[in-house]
Amino acid sequence: MKPIVLAIALIAAATTPALAQNAAQINKARGGSSCAGCNLFQADFSNRTLSGKNFSGARLRQADLSLGTFNRSNFSGGDLRDVNAFGGLFSNANFANANLTNASFVGTYLEGANFSGANLRGVNFSGAEMGSARGITQSQMDQACGDRSTIAPRGIRIPVCQ
Repeated sequence: MKPIVLAIALIAAATTPALAQNAAQINKARGGSSCAGCNLFQADFSNRTLSGKNFSGARLRQADLSLGTFNRSNFSGGDLRDVNAFGGLFSNANFANANLTNASFVGTYLEGANFSGANLRGVNFSGAEMGSARGITQSQMDQACGDRSTIAPRGIRIPVCQ
């Protein structure tokens, strides 16, 4: 390929917007179906009951899960950066190896949830109930924050949010 044609092709590829979300996949998940590996970027699942669903490997970045019920749902390996999960119910949910950077779990019920290998950098657990959460190490929690009402797993300290 000639250098000029290659340069034009590279510029076109770089300036073409990436598909932000997949509306069909969002509608499928909102309707109650599992959606492993789906692109659910900025999806609104607030006030939804989606217990026992498989969202492993899904892109849920900037999704709204506030006041939703996701008990026993699988988010393992997913991209949950900047998720709003305010007041949600995530009993026994699986967040193993998920990226939860800057997520808000304020006032969230996380008893029995699995956080093995999850990225908790910048996560706000203020008011969260997670005393029986599993797989959380002190080094993971040192990257997150909470408040005096946060119930952390036994032996785990949570820094106070600034």
